[in-house]
Amino acid sequence: MAVPRQPQDPAPRARAVDARTLWSGGVATALVVALIALVGVLVLRGVFDIPLLAPQGEGVWGDVSTVRFMVAAAVAALLAVALVHLLLLSTPRALSFFGWIVGLATVVAGVAPFVTDAPLGSKLASALINVVIGFAILGLVSGIARTTVARAG
Repeated sequence: MAVPRQPQDPAPRARAVDARTLWSGGVATALVVALIALVGVLVLRGVFDIPLLAPQGEGVWGDVSTVRFMVAAAVAALLAVALVHLLLLSTPRALSFFGWIVGLATVVAGVAPFVTDAPLGSKLASALINVVIGFAILGLVSGIARTTVARAG
């Protein structure tokens, strides 16, 4: 008796990425994480009185460092979009690699404040904001990327 052959898996189909949707979602993500940075600074400085990103005398809003922090968060989000776009176009299991890369970058951002000579409260506050921003980038960009990929053919 002959054993029936299993059909071969069809050849993998190419992925098509809706770049316009991906990047518009990326810009929205950049805005969200910039606002997370601002809210984090306002809450930690204003509510908990932690001298974050500026000396205590600078008030709740801090100084120009607050704006630089917001811009850095937005740039990190846009770099994440560029990374996921590149991975989607070139890498199998792109979102797995993206998750690992952004997850490890978030760990680095969370640990980085502890190598400074800032007070412990400032280190903890900075680490908290950095980790929240990292998780927001990971979640939002991954979700956007899932919705922008279609199988061609």
